[in-house]
Amino acid sequence: EARPSRGNSVATRQARSFLLKMEIVYVYTKKRAEFGRQCNFGDRQAELHADISPDEALASQFIDKNPCDTAIQNAPEMSEHEVNTMRFETESRGMNHVEGGWPKDVNPNEVEQTIRFRKKVEKDEGYIQTVVRLGEAMEHCIKQNNAVDIYEEYFDGFSDVVSNDPPSAQTINVFRDPNEATFKRNVSSISWHPDGARKVAVSHAVMEFQRAPSSICTHSYIWNLEKPNKPELVLKPISPLVCLEYNVKDSHVLVGGCYNGLIGFWDTRKGSQPVEMSSIDNSHQDPVYKVRFLASKSGTECMSTSTDGRVLWWDIRKISEPTDSLNLEWNGQKLGGVSLEFEPTMPTKFMVGTEQRTVLLCNRKSKNPNERISAAYSDHMGCVYALERNPTYQKYFLTVSDWQARIWAEDFKETAIMWTKYHNSYITDGCWHRQRPGVFFTTQWDGTLDIWDFVFKQKEAALTVKVCDEPLSAVRVPESGRYVAVGSNQGTVTLLELSDGLTEPSSHEKGMISNVRHRLVPSDSFGVCWVHSVLVYLLYCVCLALATLPTTTCSDTSYLDSIMKLLLALIA
Repeated sequence: EARPSRGNSVATRQARSFLLKMEIVYVYTKKRAEFGRQCNFGDRQAELHADISPDEALASQFIDKNPCDTAIQNAPEMSEHEVNTMRFETESRGMNHVEGGWPKDVNPNEVEQTIRFRKKVEKDEGYIQTVVRLGEAMEHCIKQNNAVDIYEEYFDGFSDVVSNDPPSAQTINVFRDPNEATFKRNVSSISWHPDGARKVAVSHAVMEFQRAPSSICTHSYIWNLEKPNKPELVLKPISPLVCLEYNVKDSHVLVGGCYNGLIGFWDTRKGSQPVEMSSIDNSHQDPVYKVRFLASKSGTECMSTSTDGRVLWWDIRKISEPTDSLNLEWNGQKLGGVSLEFEPTMPTKFMVGTEQRTVLLCNRKSKNPNERISAAYSDHMGCVYALERNPTYQKYFLTVSDWQARIWAEDFKETAIMWTKYHNSYITDGCWHRQRPGVFFTTQWDGTLDIWDFVFKQKEAALTVKVCDEPLSAVRVPESGRYVAVGSNQGTVTLLELSDGLTEPSSHEKGMISNVRHRLVPSDSFGVCWVHSVLVYLLYCVCLALATLPTTTCSDTSYLDSIMKLLLALIA
């Protein structure tokens, strides 16, 4: 084998050094002598290899254009792109600015130092010039305010614009029972947060204890309308809640009545467990169907009713035993309470709807214990499931029972002044609109929500909404009146938004309601005049009959004298 030359050895060393710096995949070996002849370039003069002359025949076919206009596009080329940036999180912070602007060597708490510094600043020429300049601007603003009445009502003389759109309701959300058990619990009560329609408390219970399994869930929930995916707070009572109510004076506190007769209250700041529960010995013996907070100074007093025939008063500061009680008895019959109504403007009066189709008007502060139940209203054929006074005209109240809803006047006890038609399905609950005194809501067993506006329609509902295919069990409207929450027997709460025509009252609505009230409520003077007219007509008929009788038949007029005396006594 021939030995490599010097040039070959140099090329081999360079290749080795280069290959050591790289990852060797495959090595190609070639001698320097096989690379070929080296290319040597040099400078030289240009050489003409071909010269093609123009064709004069073709040149005659071209025409010179002078001047020549040429258009070009000189706009920049741009492109539009969209990109999702990171979400900018904002946070609101407050600062209490008491006093500032003092130099470091001046303590604002020292009166002498601040007075000395003010005198020093007031002697400065720049301070005087600044005050004069600002005074001119302030004078201009004062003159402008004096020339323009900033409190002027521009549209005070115009009447309210009433929406001509037909009444409507739109479903905006559905809250479902998070309990994943196969056995569905019905919505027993709904209570709106008192500080705006932001939250709603929903209680779940199974009222048919024969169908309830032994391991049934007892939880109830508080939902936030802005976060509807899961409950904001889970209430965990020892027994299912039949009723649940917010405290108007303290929106963190709720009171609830349990299926086993106990009363408990929750503080949302303290968690899911009840703060305190009443004792079994001092509580109701049947399920607590209704509980209401009272208009007390402390804001801690409430009352409850049950089918055990009692109304109990409580103070949640010491809820172990009731502060007062009332037995529901009327005409010697003991009645069971199902619904309860308390109006804060009437602190001593309250009303109880019973399962014996009677509504009792009670007075807690009556001196005589036998007179604490002052009146009874009985015109239904079944249990009174709902009872509520009109928010504007407290003398009138709504009752829901059997297949009808009725409106009563407190001073007229004989019968209701207005009622709905008999429905094919059972009516389960009802309530008034909080802003419009002539609008109320009723729910039916076939899943229908009826919205009544008896100012314009008295024979039929203004709007009927098919909420679901399940029986409805509860309905409540917040103070704003914009939404309505409807609960069903399958544990769902449907939130509907009402149209402006059903929400915003007109300026003349109260006057129309007053006219309807005076037209429907019979007065005592009308009844007396009606009876007096009937008696006078009877007297006239008797006198006419006596005048037509022959004289021979009137020889014995003693019985006629008796009839005349009786009629005169009745007229007197």
